[in-house]
Amino acid sequence: MSLTTQSLTYDDLVKMPDDGNRYEIIGGVLHVTPAPTPRHQRIVLGLGGRLDSFAMDRGLGTVYPASLDVRLSPSHVVQPDLVFVRRERRGIVREQFIDGAPDLVVEILSPSTSARDRGEKARLYALFGVLEYWLVDPDTRTVTALSLQQGIYQALPEEHGVVRSAVLDGFEIDSAAVFATLLDEG
Repeated sequence: MSLTTQSLTYDDLVKMPDDGNRYEIIGGVLHVTPAPTPRHQRIVLGLGGRLDSFAMDRGLGTVYPASLDVRLSPSHVVQPDLVFVRRERRGIVREQFIDGAPDLVVEILSPSTSARDRGEKARLYALFGVLEYWLVDPDTRTVTALSLQQGIYQALPEEHGVVRSAVLDGFEIDSAAVFATLLDEG
């Protein structure tokens, strides 16, 4: 007796309910994540605003916050917390989703997503050619910037807590500034 497992695609994803959860398909498998916390959203707003201002002021491209589908392939659809697409690649931005690998992806870690963000999604982003991947950890208040080098992510140098982007030439941010707007959560 054999069992057949159906691989899900983007077409299946658009049929999911609008229930406050975030749905992603990785390798044809559905992943459901609860809605983000207020702390998570403050980080997205603060970091996203700084990235967007820098990119827009210089005409480099556009930053998009979640919830936005990024279709890396029909069976690999993710919703990163922030994505940046360079101006010359704006053709991958469709009306309903981003169709291909963004130039920069940011994931804010949480207890329910940390292992997937550090493992499965990092491998997926590297496979599809996301040039830069940032992991923001609210618990340790750190930002790790990774640059794709020959198909493998390598940590970008950091000096005294200052993170610099290779994709957004000239963009730098002190990790402490990413978390400055958070309420004291003990």
